[in-house]
Amino acid sequence: MALFPMVGRQAWWEVWVRDGRLETLRHVAQRLNVTLKEHAISFPERDVILALANEESMARLVDNSDAVAELRIAKDTPTLFLEMRPVEQADWAGNLVDRVNAPDAVAPAICLLDSGATRTHPLIEPGLDAVDQHAYDKGWGVGDSSYWNGHGTSMSGVALYGDLEAALSHGGQVDLRHRLETVKILPPAGQNDPELYGAITEVGINKAEAQAPRRRRVFCMAVTSEVGLGRGRPTSWSAAIDQLCYGGGDRRRLMVLAAGNLRGDIAAPDYPDRNDLEEVESPAQAWNPLVVGAYTDKIGIFHPDFNGWQPVAPAGELSPASRTSGVWDRQWPIRPDVVFEGGNFAHDGVNPASAIDDLQLITTHYRPQMRLFETFGDTSAAAALGSHLCAGVLVARPQLWPETVRALAVHSAEWTPAMRARIEGAAQAQKAAMLRRYGWGVPDIGRAVMSATDDATLMVEDALLPFRKDGSTIKTRSMNLHRLPWPRDELLELGEQDVELRITLSYFVEPNPGERGWTRRHRYSSHSLRFAVKRSLESLQQFRQRINKAAEAEEEGQAGAAAGGDNWVLGTIRDKGSIHSDIWRGSAAELAERDAIGVFPVSGWWKEKPALQRWDRSARYALVVSVKAPGANIDIYTPIANMLEIPVPAS
Repeated sequence: MALFPMVGRQAWWEVWVRDGRLETLRHVAQRLNVTLKEHAISFPERDVILALANEESMARLVDNSDAVAELRIAKDTPTLFLEMRPVEQADWAGNLVDRVNAPDAVAPAICLLDSGATRTHPLIEPGLDAVDQHAYDKGWGVGDSSYWNGHGTSMSGVALYGDLEAALSHGGQVDLRHRLETVKILPPAGQNDPELYGAITEVGINKAEAQAPRRRRVFCMAVTSEVGLGRGRPTSWSAAIDQLCYGGGDRRRLMVLAAGNLRGDIAAPDYPDRNDLEEVESPAQAWNPLVVGAYTDKIGIFHPDFNGWQPVAPAGELSPASRTSGVWDRQWPIRPDVVFEGGNFAHDGVNPASAIDDLQLITTHYRPQMRLFETFGDTSAAAALGSHLCAGVLVARPQLWPETVRALAVHSAEWTPAMRARIEGAAQAQKAAMLRRYGWGVPDIGRAVMSATDDATLMVEDALLPFRKDGSTIKTRSMNLHRLPWPRDELLELGEQDVELRITLSYFVEPNPGERGWTRRHRYSSHSLRFAVKRSLESLQQFRQRINKAAEAEEEGQAGAAAGGDNWVLGTIRDKGSIHSDIWRGSAAELAERDAIGVFPVSGWWKEKPALQRWDRSARYALVVSVKAPGANIDIYTPIANMLEIPVPAS
C-alpha cells in the first residue's frame, strides 16, 4: 500500500486491458475525462496503456467498463539504476550493449555543440566515431569536462537513445538509426566571451561538415546565455544562428536549440508565474531553428526519503525550470516552438524545490569508470529529445529539407490535456500567452512520419518569388495556389461529422540584425509568408481576390488579415516568426469544399531595401497539411493516396 497514491492525488496507472477492449476503454475514459497516453503496448492477451487519474476517477473507469483486467502504479523512475552499485550498473549497460545494433556509416547524425563527450562510455561508443569528435580550440581536447558536470555526455545519451531507461529495461534489440557527432564549444574551465559565441558556433559547425560533408545532420545546442536579452530582440548570436540555418542558396541547416532554464533556487509557489516572466535565453531569439522548451509527465515520487513531498508541476504541464517568451514584444517569434519531457521538481512545502531522481530522466555519466548512469532534465534534456525526433524523421525520409523536418516536428505536436484546457476556448490574449508558454505542444515521431487511415498528411516543398520590380519600386508578387486532393465523396458521406484540418507553413528567413528601431524599413526578416484556406462558398477567383486584399492590408499594418475568424483555433496570433501552424474544425461536408491553400508573401527587408539587390531572390517553403476524422469509420488516407498518383498542381 505504500505505493498507492494519496487520496485525491493524480498518478499514472498501468491499465492492463482485456484483449479487444482497448477502444472501449478509450471511449469510456474520454467520457469520464480520464487522460490516456496515445500509445499502448500489445501482448497476446492484453494491451497495456497509461492512464492519469486519482483513485476515485480510476474506480469510476473500472466500474463503467469491463475492459480492465489489472491495475498497477506506473513506475518510470531512474532511481533503480542510480542506486545500483557500479558493478551492477556495468551489468545492465553491458546487457544493453549486447543488444545494440550500431548505425550505418551513411546514417544521419545529431551534432552536439556542447562540452564534448566521453566516447569511451560503452553506451556511447557504438554511435560515435573518434573522427566525429571536434573542438573549437584544439588545445581543449574533445573529451568532456568536470567543470561542466559532463553536460555533453549527458546530452549524448539522450540524443542517441531517446528514452534510455526504456532501452535498458525492455530486453529487445535496439537499432541505433542515427549517429552522433560532438563539437566542444565550451572550454574545459572558465567561460567563453558571449560576444564570440556566434563565431564559435560557426567554426564548430564548419568542422563537423568538413569531416563528413555529405552527411545529413541535425545540429543540437543547449548552451544559452543571459547576455543581451531584450524581450525577443535578436542578438548577434541569434542572428548568426539564423544566418547559419538560412545558409544562402540550397545549403540550409537544421538546428535544435534549448529555450534555457531558470537560474537559482526554484520556489514552488512561484510556479508557473516566474516561468512566464523569465524570458527565453540567447540565442533562442533566432527565427529559423526549432526552439525546444520542457514539459513533464513525471509526477510519481516513490523514494522513501521523500515521503510527503509533492511535485511542483502537474502532469502534462510546463517543467518547472523552462523559460518562455511570455514577456516578449508581440512582433517576435513564438518561443518555444514545441516542448519535450524535461523532468519535474519536488518540494516539501518549506524549502526550495529539488530535482529529485524520481522525477528526472536517466542518461550516460561522463566518468564511466566511476558510474555509468546519471540523472538529467530541464530544457537540455528536452532539446536532446527534440534532436532525437528530428533525426528520426531524417532517417525515415532522408531527402526532406530542413524546413520540412522542422515543420513536421511542429505539425506532429499536440497540447496535453492540461495545456489544452488553458488554450482552447480562451480569449485571444490568453491563447497568445499560453502559446508563448507551451509552443504547439508535444511532438510525436509516429505522427511526424506516418499517416493512419483516419489521419492523412500531405507535404509540399515549393518556392515562390515574393517580390518583383515595377520601375523603381519593389512590389509584392501573387501567391502560390495549392489544390488539395480531398476525398470529396467520402467527406460528403460523413456530412456533419466533425473533422479537423491542420496546416503548418515553415520557411527560413535571411536575417538583417542591424536594429535601428526595428521600423518598417528596418525589418529583421528578409520576407514573411502566410497561408490562407479557400472557404467552402468561395470560388477560386474570389479566394485569390481575398488573399490579395489580405496581403495589401498586412502591408499597411493590419497583422493577420488573412487568418482571423473562420473556426481557426489560433487565427491571427499564429503569424509570428517563420513557422505558422493552426487548426480548423468544422463539418466534413464543409471541408470537402475547402480544397485550396494559398501561400503568399508579405514584406521584409528584401523589399524595403532595394539597394541591397535581394528583391529577386526565391523563397522556398514547406507546407504540411493533415485532415483528421477521429472516431469516424471511414478511410481517408487511401482515397488521397489514389488521387496523388496524378501530380497536384501549384500555380
